Amino acid sequence: MAVEIERKFLLKNDDWKKDKQGNLIEGVAFRQGYIPTHESTVRVRIEGTRAKLTIKGKTVGMSRLEYEYEIPFEDANEMLDALCQKPLIEKTRYFKKADEVTWEIDIFEGDNAGLRVAEVELLSEDQQVDYPDWLGEEVTGDAKYYNSNLVAYPFTQWDQS
Repeated sequence: MAVEIERKFLLKNDDWKKDKQGNLIEGVAFRQGYIPTHESTVRVRIEGTRAKLTIKGKTVGMSRLEYEYEIPFEDANEMLDALCQKPLIEKTRYFKKADEVTWEIDIFEGDNAGLRVAEVELLSEDQQVDYPDWLGEEVTGDAKYYNSNLVAYPFTQWDQS
């Protein structure tokens, strides 16, 4: 059984953008969508030149079942265009190594432009992690930040006051 355990934070500043040598970190363009279901989340994602189908169960605490499979790139494009809810999620993901973990930093575009989050996947819910000073508010349990919910209620439609 595959289990995803993650914590999610907003970004406080841009100090994450450089590696230890001072070079800018390169990102990977993501295009993803969600196929409507009742109890699980079915995601189709293109990451650069690779494509994946992911099925996720209901979140309990910080954990949920997750199954991910590589699929043909052309199939993913067709599913994104024909089967997935709109708008699609468009973002650039950056990977930032910090101590014993790798942070995934998502800078959203399109209908979710302006949203910037960092996630870390954990081995257990009680795993201790040193949190970098570029992290802001934790939004782990806040469903409005789930990518699947950003389709129905994009960040650009939120009340920013």
